Amino acid sequence: MNPFVNVEINQAVATITFFHPQSNSFPSSQLKQLTEAITQLNDNSQVSVIVLKSEGEKAFCAGASFDELLQVDTIEKGRAFFSGFAHVINAMRKSNKIIVGRIQGKTVGGGVGIVAACDYTFAHTDAAIKLSELAIGIGPFVIEPAVSRKIGMPAMSEMTLEATEWKTAQWAHKNMLFTRLFDSYETMDASLDVFVTQLSSFNPEALFEMKKVLWKDTEHWDTLLLERAEISGTLVLSDFTKNALNAFKKK
Repeated sequence: MNPFVNVEINQAVATITFFHPQSNSFPSSQLKQLTEAITQLNDNSQVSVIVLKSEGEKAFCAGASFDELLQVDTIEKGRAFFSGFAHVINAMRKSNKIIVGRIQGKTVGGGVGIVAACDYTFAHTDAAIKLSELAIGIGPFVIEPAVSRKIGMPAMSEMTLEATEWKTAQWAHKNMLFTRLFDSYETMDASLDVFVTQLSSFNPEALFEMKKVLWKDTEHWDTLLLERAEISGTLVLSDFTKNALNAFKKK
């Protein structure tokens, strides 16, 4: 299949599904599509809940597109690419809908930031997570505020510095990145349907006010995440990163 970002609306619930043949990784064009999909739903007063999911069972999101990262040859291009993740997280943060994530498989790098920006998450026990950025010469600078907000700085430090190690879904659940954990896709999806159906029956004005409370003191992220994108955009130009990305692609 070709890459896509789709939106389906069923009564008060909008489901956003994304897909990329390379383990649901994100090129900049799809980051833009996802940002627009989330933002456009702000104008739909009939929708009060968003379910964010990816296609397939093996991977929820492999993070940034390595193919596109290898093509970055200026600071401006690097900043623009990593700003894509900044825009997605800020769109999720500023959305007037509660966002529920469905995390069915492994998640790496920027994908962990997207999970962290969800307001509530359902995850499968196969959904291991990893922040591998230091291993390729950059760092999880853009997503750090979102991830640290969920799991705390000690767990964030552990994940970041253990850049080659997968953290289990149980670890993610214990550290509050995953709200609910299931060992069956069928049970997870049934529970997710029940939850979002009930959630969407609540007063949408109350949900929106609660959303603002949940994200209090993050207004500066509009600037902060773009500043972080410049750090990553500069580091991606290093020989270390180029060599690491090429070595990874040859595996």
